Amino acid sequence: MAGRELMHEAPDEQKALRRLFDRSRAVLLDFDGPVADLFGTASTAPVARQIKDAVRDVWGALDPDVESCEDSHDILRRIRDMFERPTPVPRSRVALARAEAIVTRHEHAAVKSAVPAPHIRELVRSLVDLGLRLVIVSNNSDGPIREYLESHGLRSEFEAVLGRDPHELRHMKPDPDSLLRAVNHFRLPASACVVVGDQLSDLEASQAAGTLFIGYTRSAERAATMRKRGADWVVSSHRPLISAARQPSPAN
Repeated sequence: MAGRELMHEAPDEQKALRRLFDRSRAVLLDFDGPVADLFGTASTAPVARQIKDAVRDVWGALDPDVESCEDSHDILRRIRDMFERPTPVPRSRVALARAEAIVTRHEHAAVKSAVPAPHIRELVRSLVDLGLRLVIVSNNSDGPIREYLESHGLRSEFEAVLGRDPHELRHMKPDPDSLLRAVNHFRLPASACVVVGDQLSDLEASQAAGTLFIGYTRSAERAATMRKRGADWVVSSHRPLISAARQPSPAN
């Protein structure tokens, strides 16, 4: 069935995607979204609230932007910013470490029931067969990602997992840190790497790093924004990517 579905992808899209692959020697895949649905429809607000409780225990009252945050990753950035703000008594880094550990613990729990992105196994196989090198670049912690890849038989297909820097929370995307680490790992020009990501922060990081970018989103609004902001291509499923990887290279 999957093979028959792939035959119906638009020829122009196949050619455009294949040209991107032909320009690339490595693919940098975001984890949550392109590879797996980590939290599903569940809100991460309870995780953010747990983090706020832990940080209050160390620092006391939180700044308004931290107090209002209900996202488990965004709050890590915000408490890192709060750490730098002037205060009569320097704030302890212990709060940052505790917050990061809480998110990592919840990610370890989430990967046990995370659902694979549709067609991800076929995509990985098609990219490897095309001779492209693969790496994960993510705002999630390395450990849970490796656990997921191992349990789904995908670990050997990826050369590295480059996740959240636990020592510098500002390095999360849209900061290009994980992408630049991937480029350095491959010892390739950034222009020879293509990122597959589902968030605008992935696109921002890609542009800062100088890589190619393929957006992966089912949101028509986000897809339009990605195109407007300069994404090289945007897809709503992995099927066009698989189809393009299996096609002969188009004539220039």
